[in-house]
Amino acid sequence: MPTSGFVRTYGLLLCLLLLLTAFATPSPRKIKLYLVGDSTMANKVKQTFPETGWGMPLSTFFDTTVVVDNRAQNGRSTRTFLAENRWQPIVEALQEGDYVFIQFGHNDEAENYPDRYTPPEDYRKNLLKFVTETQRKKANPVLFTPITRRKFDKDGRITETHVAYSRVTTEVARQSKVPLIDLDKMSRELVQQFGVEQSKLLYLQLAPGDHPNYPYGRQDNTHFSELGARKMAQLAVNEMKAQHLPLVERMAKPLPKNAVPPATTSKDSQPTTP
Repeated sequence: MPTSGFVRTYGLLLCLLLLLTAFATPSPRKIKLYLVGDSTMANKVKQTFPETGWGMPLSTFFDTTVVVDNRAQNGRSTRTFLAENRWQPIVEALQEGDYVFIQFGHNDEAENYPDRYTPPEDYRKNLLKFVTETQRKKANPVLFTPITRRKFDKDGRITETHVAYSRVTTEVARQSKVPLIDLDKMSRELVQQFGVEQSKLLYLQLAPGDHPNYPYGRQDNTHFSELGARKMAQLAVNEMKAQHLPLVERMAKPLPKNAVPPATTSKDSQPTTP
């Protein structure tokens, strides 16, 4: 090919490449999803397994453009989370478009624990601080009412255990015009569906000898099993979809029907008989 022809062809290919690049859809940038809250949401160490915070399975619902950063801590109220300087580093790291999921209440309402108790009006002020400082960084706060404890009355009806603090959370969300995920109400409905006995599967209910971490068993109606944590995370995700939060656009795509999960795929694998 003559040199001039080569140059023309190369130029045309280069122009075509530039046009394709110009019209290509850029990949969405990664965003951080910060979780701030208490033990019902927090990551757990292996010594407490099978106790599971509902924030632990949350990342599995999103694609790789969402990075879940779980800062929730056992035993923390809004007051102690702030006093221990756990909030300020999050504020400083926030980028425009990030999300902050805020769920407290269990420890704020614990009047028998003065080291963490937070009166409802102080709880309100602290939630407002989380919300306004998140918004100031052009990030997205989402408020969550505290998940129910497993507590039934004598007739087998689930009892509301966070009345005052769920109400304040709802009021702050309305006042601030931010999304509210009413996990208190939704989790009560779920626990009621499971019933008095089957709902034990959702919580850290172990008989002696069930697990070496709890040789004498455990009867815990606040913290979750692996199943319970996943069910609570599913409630949160379903409500995000119902409210059409922009974050749902970054949900993980389901596998095609009848697809073999990647972890089990190999050139030697054979289809299994149903």
